[in-house]
Amino acid sequence: MVLAALLVAGLGTACGSSESAAPDKTEKTKAGKGAESGAAGALAQAKTAQQARVAAAKRWGLVKTPLMAPAAPKEKPEISTREGFEVEDGDELPHVFTTVPTEDKVVFLTIDDGAEKDPEFLKMMRELKIPYTAFLSDYLVRDNYPYFKEMQAAGVTLNNHTLNHRYMPGLSYDQQREEICGQQDTIQRVFGKRPTLFRPPYGNYNQDTLKAAKSCGIKAVPLWNAEAFVNRMDYREWDRDLHPGDIILTHFRGKDDWKGSMPDMIRHVMKTVTDKGYAVARLEDYL
Repeated sequence: MVLAALLVAGLGTACGSSESAAPDKTEKTKAGKGAESGAAGALAQAKTAQQARVAAAKRWGLVKTPLMAPAAPKEKPEISTREGFEVEDGDELPHVFTTVPTEDKVVFLTIDDGAEKDPEFLKMMRELKIPYTAFLSDYLVRDNYPYFKEMQAAGVTLNNHTLNHRYMPGLSYDQQREEICGQQDTIQRVFGKRPTLFRPPYGNYNQDTLKAAKSCGIKAVPLWNAEAFVNRMDYREWDRDLHPGDIILTHFRGKDDWKGSMPDMIRHVMKTVTDKGYAVARLEDYL
């Protein structure tokens, strides 16, 4: 009877183990199917997004659909001042650069000042999902802050291009600091976020400029390696070409200054960039 009882107990234990194992297997199966379903859903979502991008490109008259930028790098590139752009005792000052060191075939679109406020431009960039960074001068944007708030709401970072777009090396340190810190304060007050990037007007600066910028909370000074217009691209390098990580400059301009609109300029820029096999990436993702 003892033996029988042990056998019964053993069978009971075995049954219990079998019953507890079954849910584990079921859960694993469910998890596997869930992962497959999630992957399929992500693929379908990406396909839908690409179809929308193709449709938007056609709607806005782009010859080719813009290429998608890769995911933001997990480790940010190490930024240093470009050779020939140094100032005396500038090691601890914000770095001045024209290209971000990366092997990704991406370029960065930056737009200066804020003179032209074309609603079609905002709509175009939003629908095409082309990232860009703005550098604003308050004397040009203060008549229509809501335009730039709409831009900011779409994910665009608003950075510092001074209050009044003056030639910085011609100013004293205190005057430069007023121009830079004043714009820092204005952007924080109006748009709620203090910039970390600064671009001096005309790309001109001296040691005092960088000292003043640092004192105002600026971390880096991106210049540019190419400049875009409505009908051409100008290049800094001798080969007159784009390179991975190049920063492209353009301006908020319209038909009063160009033979075309801001959407016309974007069409030309994107044709050039896409034809050369580049995608436009978000500058802040690499800094």
